[in-house]
Amino acid sequence: MHAPHLLILVTVDCFRADHAGFMGYDRPTTPFLDCLAKESLVFRNAIASGTPTYYSLPAILASRYPLAFGRELLGLAADETTIASVLQESGFATAAFSAANPYISERFGYARGFDVFRDFLNVGEFSPKVSPCSHSVRTSANRALSSTCHAIPGLGAAYDELYFQYCQNSGSRPESLDALRKFPSAEVIVDNASAWIKDNATRPFFLWLHLMDPHAPYFPTAEALELMQDRGAGAPLASYLNAYWNREDLTPRRLAKKREQVIGLYDAGIRWADEQVRRLTENLVDMDLWDRCALALTADHGEEFLEHGGRYHAPIKLTEELLHVPLLVRVPGQPAKMIDSPIGLVDLAPSLLDVLSVPAPADFRGHSWFTRILQERSLDRPVITECIQGCTNPFRRDCRIGPRILAVRKGNHKIVIDFSTGQDMLFDLSSDPTERAPIPRGNSQAIRRELLDCARRHVTESHQSRDFDRCQAMQMRDLRLEWAHSPAHISN
Repeated sequence: MHAPHLLILVTVDCFRADHAGFMGYDRPTTPFLDCLAKESLVFRNAIASGTPTYYSLPAILASRYPLAFGRELLGLAADETTIASVLQESGFATAAFSAANPYISERFGYARGFDVFRDFLNVGEFSPKVSPCSHSVRTSANRALSSTCHAIPGLGAAYDELYFQYCQNSGSRPESLDALRKFPSAEVIVDNASAWIKDNATRPFFLWLHLMDPHAPYFPTAEALELMQDRGAGAPLASYLNAYWNREDLTPRRLAKKREQVIGLYDAGIRWADEQVRRLTENLVDMDLWDRCALALTADHGEEFLEHGGRYHAPIKLTEELLHVPLLVRVPGQPAKMIDSPIGLVDLAPSLLDVLSVPAPADFRGHSWFTRILQERSLDRPVITECIQGCTNPFRRDCRIGPRILAVRKGNHKIVIDFSTGQDMLFDLSSDPTERAPIPRGNSQAIRRELLDCARRHVTESHQSRDFDRCQAMQMRDLRLEWAHSPAHISN
């Protein structure tokens, strides 16, 4: 089997594994990927190395753990080795098209190694839409009334409901889903990628696409809703559902009343990503490139829909709905295979280089599973995920300084360690896949000790291998950016 010389990596933001058809989901979210899975390596237990995006992407592109440079630093270092930089130095044309995720930008070092890097962050039509009745723009009279009502037992909830309904009825009616969308759809990304492929079809190339269609706010295309046979969820209803789902004044029990409708919007976003990957593949076939092209598709992390009382994907927990992601790797000439062993996305970059017969650099922390699969060798290694608890706004430096949360998975067992309390919880995912019943501390002592030892070694190695020159360079980059955007600098 000859190594392919074209590689496409597709990352789909917020795409949880159990919402893919080839992973057992019963809704038609991924008909094309389901077909592609029949000729691909499918990893049934792929695990994100961090959550959310700013903690997951360094593992995917640079094969290193998110806190390897310390908790204060985000993104990639200016001279950090990535799969893109390795392939660029090996003579590959390289390009990335990312659908306006602010954490995947040149500011955070993600342009490194790419001849073409477009993040769509400066495209005005994709700027966030702000509701005229958001909490930030309440009038002083409304704020005073709110404070008074919340001081009276039982009246605060009634005020919140009336105010929410008032906002929904007083704002302008959205004309279309496209007018509400915060990010460019996958169609835009694939159009740009296809044009670039056409211009570089005679060269080995590496192409990375990051799609945001399943990401909140959930405003799928009308075509995606048609494909999902959900014709009733037009712009007005989608706007209402997103506003309802974003409320902070409701209990999970009340939010659950709209849960299935919100999931319907999310699923339509996945369906549109699937449809556009299909279109990209058809373009490759038309250009006679598909038989020479390896394609990997995964996600940076998943999404929560009240499974543990939460929404979205804030770094406050490391539950399976946030960590378990799809991973499908299609290699020309390689037979399809299902792999059940847990795999960390920190291993993805060295594995894809292995697919291309390009040596992985020594500073990659992950290890290739591709050759091991070909040789039918065991993949039973501990899988580590980490993030900083509560870092929901990484643009603020003080938000990054918090305790670590760390999870270690081996086989069906998973331990989650909260460094703020020093507590750990051990789960057996075979008997408790929803993580509702931690194993009592007196039970399963051997596996608990083994996973705790893995966590201890990981933290120790992270500190011992820290590159202080790179850390200092990243700190200086952040300080320069903060100064460039500070009021004092702008006024000068």
